[in-house]
Amino acid sequence: MEDPKSPVPAPVPALVPALVLAAGGGRRLGGRPKALIPYQGRPLIEHALSVVRAGGCSSTVAVLGASGEQVRAVAELGDCRLVDNPAWESGMGSSLRAGLAALPPGADAVLVMLVDTPGVTPAAVARLLAARLAGAELAAAAYAGRRGHPVLIGARYLAEAAAGATGDAGARTLLAAHAAEIVLVECGDVAVPDDLDTPEDLARWSAAGAVRPNPPERPER
Repeated sequence: MEDPKSPVPAPVPALVPALVLAAGGGRRLGGRPKALIPYQGRPLIEHALSVVRAGGCSSTVAVLGASGEQVRAVAELGDCRLVDNPAWESGMGSSLRAGLAALPPGADAVLVMLVDTPGVTPAAVARLLAARLAGAELAAAAYAGRRGHPVLIGARYLAEAAAGATGDAGARTLLAAHAAEIVLVECGDVAVPDDLDTPEDLARWSAAGAVRPNPPERPER
């Protein structure tokens, strides 16, 4: 019989890479590629990668598109696996497909992170990874109960996610088809869901830094 005083083994972390979607051209930001938008003194893609690494993701994959060569030359990307999406102008769907195809073998799930959500924190990432360890196959950060980003997709749904990633939908088709199965992980106390889409957004984030800039509400993507 097992000794009741023996230590309980810690759960083995799942192999959950992060997929950072960073191909956008920033059309509404005057054509500035989102990956290179300055945030806290460094390109936004560096911030996104540091967040998912600190949150516990096993490795990182980033999809580049607009000004991909410049991103490679300017940003410090470490051991991140880089994927070029020549069709980035067709929308987020093509970037998601390209990134999913580049995941390391044996991935248990993937955490999908948008490069333009600087308010997402390592604590939010860690909560989603904990949800996977607890058995969640689909999970999303929630803010006051409303689904947001990042999103975690279990291995059993990866093929379906890729098949439904068309236009600018990203993972929206998959999530809509399995809405009842999504575990919402409340992160409103540790992260901010707002994104960077317009010059006004950039001005708010630049002024507020890591503090919530309070932009107008937008529908979930």
